[in-house]
Formats: sequence, structure tokens, C-alpha cells
Amino acid sequence: MQTFLAGLASPSRILLWLALIVCAGGVGQLLHRLAVPAGLFLGPMLVAIAFGVSGAQLRVHRHVFRLSQGCVGLMVAHSVTWTVLASLAQSWHVMLLATALTVLLSALVGLGTVRYGGISATTAAWGTAPGAASAMVSMAEENGADARVVATMQYVRVVCVVMIGALVSHLLGATSGAGVAASTGASLPGPQVGQLLLSLGVVVLGVALGTKLPAGALLVPLVLGAVLQLSGLLLITLPAWLLACAYGAIGCYIGLRFDRPTVRYVWRRLPSMIAGAVVLIILCAGCAWLLARATGSDFLSMYLATSPGGLDAMAIIAVETHADVGLVLAMQTLRLFGVIVTGAYCARQIIRFTRA
Repeated sequence: MQTFLAGLASPSRILLWLALIVCAGGVGQLLHRLAVPAGLFLGPMLVAIAFGVSGAQLRVHRHVFRLSQGCVGLMVAHSVTWTVLASLAQSWHVMLLATALTVLLSALVGLGTVRYGGISATTAAWGTAPGAASAMVSMAEENGADARVVATMQYVRVVCVVMIGALVSHLLGATSGAGVAASTGASLPGPQVGQLLLSLGVVVLGVALGTKLPAGALLVPLVLGAVLQLSGLLLITLPAWLLACAYGAIGCYIGLRFDRPTVRYVWRRLPSMIAGAVVLIILCAGCAWLLARATGSDFLSMYLATSPGGLDAMAIIAVETHADVGLVLAMQTLRLFGVIVTGAYCARQIIRFTRA
């Protein structure tokens, strides 16, 4: 600890941290203003990669990473309302089938990525899992995968999903605002000191309780926040600047772990990552079409509900295109839990099949 504090307090170290914070924040805000998907995460991650490759030797503490995940989990909990639960109760069988199909298709794409993309089985298993990207990165790291490559695969898919989702919405004649692509920029109700402190307390408590669980730093605050919100005991309040800091901390935590060999590895395999993401999106769109025909739902709502992107991104597109927001949030939330619960098992099966 003394060595860590001594290194942190050195003048050169302080200057490096200040430079990283300023550059990461500036680039993140710029990408967010330009409506780049996951800009508040991607900007800091790209800046941190540059620092890591240049030999800065900075590291974001794991506790900061976990607390940031807790903030993301609480943000997702804000979307869990009685309307979403009612939609889930009415169409639970359809949503369960769609979740199972999406997980199965992601496993098949993972196998293809290993076979044709030259990516290791462990990394491909977590990189193609259609869940919350930060949760998949955390679980990948806990299971021995390369979190840096997993993060790249996850957020390459997030970008592809949001871009294609906006394009599909446009082609189907739905109206959408300029901010559709700003997936990580959604902030929760304005800061009220009491509720803000309670929200932060839920984050800290959830992260502490979730230490021993897979993706517990994200999942436990999500569950706690949803229960307290539904019971009326908590109005989840996370100001935009706090969410921006959380995404920035996650981006820097991942980006600073890149070095030159890792960047070369990712660059050579970037086409296969994009191809895998597009194939998964097309397969999920095919399932959405079949489910929409079978249930009588509109295709756009079912497409957004089954799309393998982030819950927040799909929620924004659903709201701005007047799709069935309850269906989208319910199915995306169910899949989030499904992937977190079954992620380790699916990863083991992909590894077993590729070795066989």
C-alpha cells in the first residue's frame, strides 16, 4: 500500500493522471456530442489505450471499476417498472423462447469466431455473449479470459447494433431523434440530495454484497435498486456527470490494460469481430421476424427486443421510434439475467466443443 501511495504521489504520476482524466473526459464528451454509440465509454477507453501503449503504466483500482459497475447496474434498475413486469408476465413464454434463441445463436457465432476468426475459445465465448458488456468483461476476467479483447468484441457489437438499429427504424418509417445513438448518455432524474445519497448507498451495499457472485457488482445493485424502486422506497437518482464518470472509469480500467502486442492482436482480428457481430444481428433479426409473425407483434418492437445490444441503447431507440417500450425493456432485462446466469456454462461448452 505504501509503495502504491508513493507511486501515486510522485509529481510525474500526478501529471499523467491529470492528463489521462482531462483527455479521457474531453474525448468522451466529444463522441457523446457527436452521438457516437457508447461514446462516454469508448472515448475514455481509446484514450486509455493510447496511454497504455505509450507505456504510461497507470492502473485504475479494481474497487473503482466495481463501483462504476454498480452505478451501471442501478441505472438499469431504473428501467425495471411495473409496466415492464406486467409485459413480462403476459408474454413470459415468448420472451423465454427469444432469450434462449439469442443465447444459442451467440454461442454458434462464438464457435464460428473461434473457427474462422482466430480468437481463443475462452475469449470468443465471453466476447459474443449478448449481455451487458461491462458484466461480460467482469465475468470474462474472473474466468481467465482476456478482458481487453472481450471488451473490444462487446463494444464493437454495441456500435454495430445501435447503428443498424437506427437504420432499421428509419427504413421501417419510424421517427427517431438525433440522440438515438447516444446509448450511454441517458441520465436519470435530476439530483435530489437525499435520493442521490440513498442511490449511492445502494450501489456501495450492492457491490459489497456481490463480491463473491458472478458479475455481482452489476447484478446485486440492479436487483436491490429494482426492488426498492418498485416498493416506492427509492427514487433512483444518478446525475449525468456520475454516469459519465462511471463509464469513463470502466473505459479507463480496460484501456490501460492494453499494450502493443494486444493492440496488434485486436487490429488483425477486427474484421472477424465485426463480421461476427453483423452475423449475430442478422440471425436475431430473423428470429424477431418469426416471433413477430407468430405473436402478431410489430416487427420493430420485436427486433429491438431481441437485438443483442445494450438495454439502455435499445430503450432509447424504442422510446424515440414509438415502439413497444415495455416489451423491449422486459425482454432485454430477462436476457441480461439469463446471460449472467448461464454465461459461465455457455463459455465452458464453447471451449469444450472447440477442443473436441
